[in-house]
Amino acid sequence: MIPRYARKQMTDIWEPATKFKIWYEIEAHACDAQADLGVIPRENAEAVWKAKDVEFDVARIDEIEAVTKHDVIAFLTHLAEHVGSEEARCVHQGMTSSDVLDTCLNVQLVRAADLLIEDVEGLLAALKKRAFEH
Repeated sequence: MIPRYARKQMTDIWEPATKFKIWYEIEAHACDAQADLGVIPRENAEAVWKAKDVEFDVARIDEIEAVTKHDVIAFLTHLAEHVGSEEARCVHQGMTSSDVLDTCLNVQLVRAADLLIEDVEGLLAALKKRAFEH
């Protein structure tokens, strides 16, 4: 996006920090589902949720990715730094990178579409008001 033409609300959706927060939520919900099914211990899922207020360090994740050459592994490694390696061992179990990446992209697209729909609704309301004025 060209910064001078981009709205903050839209650029925020596509920021790396937002992407990592969405990845976290996907992984945490997956842990919940697996704990519900008895696949992983409930304590592990609860430990992952304790990181809900963590501000993921984009530079740190990039640093890890430079070594691992894998974006999701870099993120999971960083998450383990906050959750604890033992507690995080069940995160991403049974999932592929595409499960996280594709789901995240869909979440971002829905958020962007919602923002655009809100704008169109505002435009239509303004046009309707102007039409009745004339």
